[in-house]
Amino acid sequence: MTALGFLYPGHSAEDDYPRIEQLLGSDIRVDLVHTDIGEDAHRVDALLEMGSAGRLAAGVQELRHAGAEAVVWACTSGSFVYGWEGAQEQVRALAQTAGMPASSTSFAFVHAVRELGARRVAIGATYPDDVARLFAEFLRSDGVEVVSVNSSGIITAAEVGTWGEAELLALAQNSDHPDAEALLLPDTALHTAAHIPALEKELGKPILTANQVTVWEALRLADRRVNAPELGALFTREPIVQV
Repeated sequence: MTALGFLYPGHSAEDDYPRIEQLLGSDIRVDLVHTDIGEDAHRVDALLEMGSAGRLAAGVQELRHAGAEAVVWACTSGSFVYGWEGAQEQVRALAQTAGMPASSTSFAFVHAVRELGARRVAIGATYPDDVARLFAEFLRSDGVEVVSVNSSGIITAAEVGTWGEAELLALAQNSDHPDAEALLLPDTALHTAAHIPALEKELGKPILTANQVTVWEALRLADRRVNAPELGALFTREPIVQV
């Protein structure tokens, strides 16, 4: 049994995680602890506070007791808002506090883009424009070419969590770009786990979504490779290791 730990801010699309656990179809357990979100706002000052060391440290003890082998801060905006160096320090501090390998959803996107071999990406963000562009800057820090950024201008994770398949499909269609080799949907408050194959079929290219890459990143940290086509192209590039 491989136990994966996640720190998830508040309550929006956390039901993606048990769904992903089921779709993995192997001896993998997903343990999720909710962190205190503070003010629910896609605003830089609120996001910096949401991702502060104290808020993350508060949930680590429960994951240690659950036997987690790796932990991922399951929040994109609450990590990239610190910038490349700041997000690295955030992860280092989390790893030290947790006593296990750690990462965040922002770095999960970087590693997933690398895994796909994509050079050019498009972004479909639920965030306001200024926050979405910080994510683009974060990706560019690792050499990823961002060809377009589409922002929906939503302030709260609570509102994003109400979106269904129709809104998700519209976001993907409106955000795609002909030059993009993959489309990134960066908000962990967005329900995506049930819809990735349909989105990829519609757009004809890989789709990377926040909760999807977050779990993939935890598996990477735990040195597990799982083939799970129902979670999209990202999960078909590894050898089948289910037991």
